[in-house]
Amino acid sequence: MPLLWIAIGLFIGVTAIVFGAAMILRGKPANKLEDRLDLLTGTNTPAAAKEGLVKQSVLAQPLDDRPGLFEVIFERFGNVNLLLEQADVSLSLPKLVLVSGVLAVVGMGLAAIIHIHPVLIPLAAALMAAMPLLWIVIRRKRRLKQFAAQLPEALEMIARALRAGQSMGFGFNLVAQEMGPPIGKEFNRIFEEQNLGIPVDQSLREMSERIPNLDLKFFVTAVILQRQTGGDLAEILDKIGSLIRDRFRIWGQVQALTGEGRLSGVVLLALPFLLFVVVYQLNPKYLMTLFTDPLGTKMLVAAAVMQLLGALVIRKIVNIKV
Repeated sequence: MPLLWIAIGLFIGVTAIVFGAAMILRGKPANKLEDRLDLLTGTNTPAAAKEGLVKQSVLAQPLDDRPGLFEVIFERFGNVNLLLEQADVSLSLPKLVLVSGVLAVVGMGLAAIIHIHPVLIPLAAALMAAMPLLWIVIRRKRRLKQFAAQLPEALEMIARALRAGQSMGFGFNLVAQEMGPPIGKEFNRIFEEQNLGIPVDQSLREMSERIPNLDLKFFVTAVILQRQTGGDLAEILDKIGSLIRDRFRIWGQVQALTGEGRLSGVVLLALPFLLFVVVYQLNPKYLMTLFTDPLGTKMLVAAAVMQLLGALVIRKIVNIKV
């Protein structure tokens, strides 16, 4: 037990040191403020720096928008900030790391309280630390799915506004007022960016980067081409909306036909973990051989690899693109 508390203390100390270093290394916003003042006054600003500052909107980008230590570290594993934005959560990356660290410590404490074998304590800490990221991934998937379901109605609403003689901006504002989140929030952001002077093409491209949806890319491409070459945009939007509705109908039929396979996959993947918990409750010493014996460790690794391969195969079978 003393070794466990020593490990917990070391974890908290290292976490505090990392956060302190992140706060120290985080850049001050004064440098950006001086650069923008130089841009406005035209003094002490090189031509290359002026060109870079002009491309960035003073109103759209905060002065303290500079990647910190955690952003630099985690950018090699993917754009975590984009993941947080797509999930529409107010957490920043340092706060997410802090919450995961606190949950890891809580998991270690709970594992010690209920007298789990010391070998499983790091596993419990890892599972608790992964809970915030899992919640964000599930929230992102649910939000993107809801956006895709709202998109046909939004496109038809914009098309009706265009036929009534209104502008594209009015159509965006109409969608923002009449439809709920997430699509209402996204189109309201485009409308506000237009009021701030940001070009519509840039706002639409940024929205298509935030929302990885193929139908949305069709809409963005259609709007940009229409602004450059002209044409009946309302008719194009109606056809895109009709295409999306047909795709959803076919996708529902596919989901109904593959429901049995998806349920079988869930049962087969969850069964080993449930058996692990049951056997551990009945005879813990019998199960700990897998962690203490070298052959048992190899068997665990082989079982994990086979589980992963089985999950990929089942997903490949039931995941039919529409």
